[in-house]
Amino acid sequence: MAKIVTIREVRRFIIQSLRAAGGRDAQCEDLADVLVAADVRGHYSHGLNRLEMYCEDYQRGTSDKDASPVTEKETAATALVNGNNCLGATVGKYCMNLAIQKSKEIGVGVVTAKGSNHFGIAGFYGLMAKEAGLVGISLTNTSPLQVPTRGKVCTLGTNPISVIAPALGDDYFALDMATSAVAIGKVEVQRRKGEELPAGWGCDVNGIEAKDATDVIVDGGLFPLGGPEISGGYKGYGLALMVEMFVGILSGAHWGPHIRKWQAPNETRTADLGQFFMALNPAVFGEGFSERLQLLMDYHRALEPIAGVDSVLVPGDPERSHETLCRDSGGIPYHEALIRDMGIFAEKIKVDPMETLD
Repeated sequence: MAKIVTIREVRRFIIQSLRAAGGRDAQCEDLADVLVAADVRGHYSHGLNRLEMYCEDYQRGTSDKDASPVTEKETAATALVNGNNCLGATVGKYCMNLAIQKSKEIGVGVVTAKGSNHFGIAGFYGLMAKEAGLVGISLTNTSPLQVPTRGKVCTLGTNPISVIAPALGDDYFALDMATSAVAIGKVEVQRRKGEELPAGWGCDVNGIEAKDATDVIVDGGLFPLGGPEISGGYKGYGLALMVEMFVGILSGAHWGPHIRKWQAPNETRTADLGQFFMALNPAVFGEGFSERLQLLMDYHRALEPIAGVDSVLVPGDPERSHETLCRDSGGIPYHEALIRDMGIFAEKIKVDPMETLD
């Protein structure tokens, strides 16, 4: 049964928890923005589900609560940013704001970051660009959680790709996807709920497809997007390597198997994640970008769907639907297991637990 929590209450809980773990106000607020946006958009794997991990990073000193990102190298259209091991949400906001500024001045801004940490949903930063009337692209590497096609050892992260672009009115295109079959957080959610994994999500220590979430999380790994090789997983593997080229290799950050395992026991190394942000002004290209994008999306939405579903969707439609659900519900609906676990965590970190509407 779902439990509804107001957005204001969720944000309060996140900020107080991060402060209790030693976080500073600005970084706590940055992360609260990202985590709340994830849950409002239905990406529960990257919202409250991640809060305890961020708090533990502060407590263990594996991210620097006093640091700030700095620009180390810059041209009119590009920049290299050193995140100085501060919270990934703060690094991401800094970088995308810089990319937006450059895009407004000359049409495009490309910023890479090193020395960063987990920055939440990649789509958050593309939405920043979209709000400025720009196309936003964001990429990141992560802890090695994905096995390469034909392999059984994790060498790549979930390495997400997000591309978001404004259409007409409040409508927009919003691709936000892992290059693994799913994000590891979705496997964690299945384990929290005590449910089996769908086919094609991940493998055990021998590279064999697994149904038990624990087999994937503890000793196994995620399959690339597409699952095993026979169903096209090599394409997801190629995309993951492409992202790694743009983030870890281009920025000079850690890459692939050299990145620490997030939350691994006794792991004290900094993450040094690599990230990539682009803001593109469509006005410097062909006329009528937003109008033409709207036509493209509406054409597909108007197609006759297969039996058993209401409509053909375009990237961003499920997220907008979940945003409407939250608005109509007066808050964010959470699985009761997550509310229970957050109550335990609240007691542990000594903050007031979240209050639900029911």
